[in-house]
Amino acid sequence: MANNAQKVGWIGVGRMGFSMVERLLKAGHDVSIWNRTRSKAEPLAAKGGKIVDSLFDLKDVDILFSIVSTGKDLDQVLFGKNSVTGHGGKLPKIFVDCSTIAVEDSKSIRERLKQLGSEFVAAPISGNAKVIKAGRLSAVLSGDEQAAKTVTPLMETIAPQGVAYVGEGELARICKIAHNVMLGVVIENLIEITLLANKMGVPRHAFLAFMNNSVMGSMFTAYKSPALVNLDWTTTFTPELLRKDMDLGLELGRDWDVPMPVTAAAREVLQSHFGTAMLQKNPEEYLQKDFAAMMETMALMSGMKLESENKNVPTGLES
Repeated sequence: MANNAQKVGWIGVGRMGFSMVERLLKAGHDVSIWNRTRSKAEPLAAKGGKIVDSLFDLKDVDILFSIVSTGKDLDQVLFGKNSVTGHGGKLPKIFVDCSTIAVEDSKSIRERLKQLGSEFVAAPISGNAKVIKAGRLSAVLSGDEQAAKTVTPLMETIAPQGVAYVGEGELARICKIAHNVMLGVVIENLIEITLLANKMGVPRHAFLAFMNNSVMGSMFTAYKSPALVNLDWTTTFTPELLRKDMDLGLELGRDWDVPMPVTAAAREVLQSHFGTAMLQKNPEEYLQKDFAAMMETMALMSGMKLESENKNVPTGLES
């Protein structure tokens, strides 16, 4: 059971962070929250969260969580101007980062925090905001084993589907990068076969119902099905972030002499989505839509014009 007497700090309440903090607050934890745009964090005050104006205000928490977009962002909030570690003084005993960042970035941050007397636990997660709310989030941890054990009860509150400790250092980063590489490959293949069946006359909702009930179905194929059926591109994860993660995976493959031809091909299809976005009235806004919007690009390549099927499709996350 988690120790509710621990003072917890949190950096980043975007699409994922907000729902993760909600779970901690619902479990009765004392959470101080900082977000670059304060207004996005303010709704958490009504749920018991303490919204702080400065990263300095997080210095005296016991465990400090973060979830940001890139390694550069994490470096900035931890070591940049007006950062958590700025101006010396007391620091959290354990830093926990749930972002998806490069192995080398994580290693550098770990070494700098170690010099300041703090442990660093890499704790990337698998899922999206809907998965979090459904209590189906999972996580993978690496770092000092005792520090990981200390934060595991908190992580289990956030990610009740399962929390796996995989060892020292940056091993959790490797697991998450591999996970997101598979995410890119699977969504593209799922779109390919759905378009093939659809072009030959099978309604998308019927084809995906079959797939989700088969041995090939998964939590992921089920919760992306409503988007593919109804062309709902409400953002869970952007194409830009997926591209970043696939590039991280390909870089590891090159560094470790592991051929990744399927990943490389999927990465090029993803890149074509950035090109076809230029056909949109507002390309930048379009590229902020969900990565599943690649279906429109792949339909264009297939000579298809898609329309929503307007079907009530289960997500697989319903209780």
